[in-house]
Amino acid sequence: VQLQASGGGLVQAGGSLRLSCVASGSIISINAMGWYRQAPGKQRELVAAITSGGSTNYADSVKGRFTISRDNAKNTVYLQMNSLKPEDTAVYYCNANLHDSYYSQSRDYWGKGTQVTVSS
Repeated sequence: VQLQASGGGLVQAGGSLRLSCVASGSIISINAMGWYRQAPGKQRELVAAITSGGSTNYADSVKGRFTISRDNAKNTVYLQMNSLKPEDTAVYYCNANLHDSYYSQSRDYWGKGTQVTVSS
């Protein structure tokens, strides 16, 4: 199983970016998918998550600015980021909790990360 994230880049404060992450490989089903971020010198933190049924959860710092969505048919999760701030600068990682076997519990997979840089 692989998670491939894309869409990061450099943007000015107030701008927008859209991240995408596709899960591929031997996937039976996907539970929650989400985005985390890690800024230099800080711990990795949850940005947003979405269940297979569409329930969402956001960090307080991004509520009202970021929107997470997913396309279950494409095993893809998106993160629309609007009104970006310099403090949103970080490496963004996608995560999926999924079943890759009928004989074991679900487990977490991580993408390699994509850099988001917001200039002031």
